[in-house]
Amino acid sequence: VQLQASGGGLVQPGGSLRLSCKASGFTFDDYAIGWVRQAPGKEREGVSCITDGDTYYADSVRGRFTISRDNAKNTVYLQMNSLKPDDAAVYYCAADQVFHNVVVMTPEYWGQGTQVTVSS
Repeated sequence: VQLQASGGGLVQPGGSLRLSCKASGFTFDDYAIGWVRQAPGKEREGVSCITDGDTYYADSVRGRFTISRDNAKNTVYLQMNSLKPDDAAVYYCAADQVFHNVVVMTPEYWGQGTQVTVSS
């Protein structure tokens, strides 16, 4: 099983980034896929999650981030707009057959992280 996260980088406050999580090794359509972030000195936070029929956003990102999935490409995207310094973190993608498990950050599978830095 692999969850390959990419798309992180350095962006100024107010800018945008799009993260990608490409999955392999399991039946993608059967899984909820989400993003969890971890910043130094802060608690880990479940940012967003998607299945074919449902999405979740943390209050801290709702209205600024949009999650989507392309089942044909086994890939989930996180479009991040209006980025703030508080959004800086390592973003990890996660997968589980149970949507709630991703939201509460106890997924079956974890991917490696991609660093997002928001700074002027």
